[in-house]
Amino acid sequence: MSRKVHPEFAYQSRELEGQIDGILGDPPDRKNYQRMIAALVSEYASGGGIEDVNMLAFALVDHIEFNNPKGLLAEAEDYEFGDAGRVFAMASCKGEDAARMYAALEENLPDLGRQAIITAFLFKNPRKWDDDDQSLDQLSANDDGDDVNDEDQATDDFAQMFDQDGD
Repeated sequence: MSRKVHPEFAYQSRELEGQIDGILGDPPDRKNYQRMIAALVSEYASGGGIEDVNMLAFALVDHIEFNNPKGLLAEAEDYEFGDAGRVFAMASCKGEDAARMYAALEENLPDLGRQAIITAFLFKNPRKWDDDDQSLDQLSANDDGDDVNDEDQATDDFAQMFDQDGD
């Protein structure tokens, strides 16, 4: 049962993978990785932390458990808008610090937390969704070259959006 997800969620999931690989290093340094996670969890648990989807997902990824995969997959179709409370209810974090962090995220950064939970879910469940390749090759596959002059001048409609006087 594969599903389409919002391209931004697909992107964030790939970014999370890159971040984890980067922090683990080669050869993998598990101690350093665990220290980084612990520091992030502690920061977010105390109500602080960097307001960044990727950092939040990174802090969550090793502690989070998902109790409603189908619901999370459905929520992954819309990046900007969704019910944060519903998404938070579809997962939980084990361990005292991680549980405190989860509660703090729901209270302080609900929308960002929602995006991070879904990002972590997609990262940990790659077979449940289709990752459309957003590479330039893929994006230009259907380009028939008809937009060559598109960037030369702004259309009237576009220009009027920035015309504050309304003339």
